[in-house]
Amino acid sequence: MALPLLAARPSSLNARVPSFAIASEESPRQAVATLETRKASGDRLSLDVQIEQAYRQIFFHAFKVDREVVLESQLRSGQITMRDFIRGLLLSRRFREGFYECNSNYRLVEQLVGRVLGRPVYGDQERIRYSILIAEHGLVALVDALLDSPEYLEAFGYDTVPYQRSRVLPGRAQGERPFNQQAPRYDGRWRDVIASRAPRGSSPWSPGTPRPAWLGEQPSPLARQIWQGLVTAGGFAITGLVLWTAAAMLSTGAP
Repeated sequence: MALPLLAARPSSLNARVPSFAIASEESPRQAVATLETRKASGDRLSLDVQIEQAYRQIFFHAFKVDREVVLESQLRSGQITMRDFIRGLLLSRRFREGFYECNSNYRLVEQLVGRVLGRPVYGDQERIRYSILIAEHGLVALVDALLDSPEYLEAFGYDTVPYQRSRVLPGRAQGERPFNQQAPRYDGRWRDVIASRAPRGSSPWSPGTPRPAWLGEQPSPLARQIWQGLVTAGGFAITGLVLWTAAAMLSTGAP
């Protein structure tokens, strides 16, 4: 029997305080991508900016190999909404390998709530609540719970790119740091895991040490040095032979 989703009491956070500040460079950059607006204006550049904002919000930065070309095509043609595009990014290979596999359930909840809802978690209650959901039903269930929540639909709807809400408030000399700086992709726990898998001082080419799969059939550093030395020596020998041949030909034709 699955446990019911626990209740989490909202705490006093900037995300719950309406901002009356005049828009400036530090204001949250909202991006609305309604299908009617795209059809009326035909502004493809605006949609490109919104897609880039979605990548920065979820991945912080996306290389060319990490981009979801099919999802972008569906969004441009109006087959899916921006909310569906965000869901596709959260369930993509890039997010699973770069965030889901590198964090514990507690920290993954912090990552998803910050990137999807644009606010910090409501303490340990909400952290434990969603961690149980991940443990029982996996990543897909948590993503659906956040995107289908009344909070997300009220704040962003179906066509707005999520953003960090109320980062700068009136009356404060300094606003909150951007979420990507507060919560990097992984923390010290993942570095410790990587260090335990590859102990310091060991070499994959040492006798008796199993070679990692990512090395494949690569030669050892010593073999590469010997090969580079042979190639260099051969290059000098061939160059000398060519110069000697040219000099002999020129001397033969002289009177």
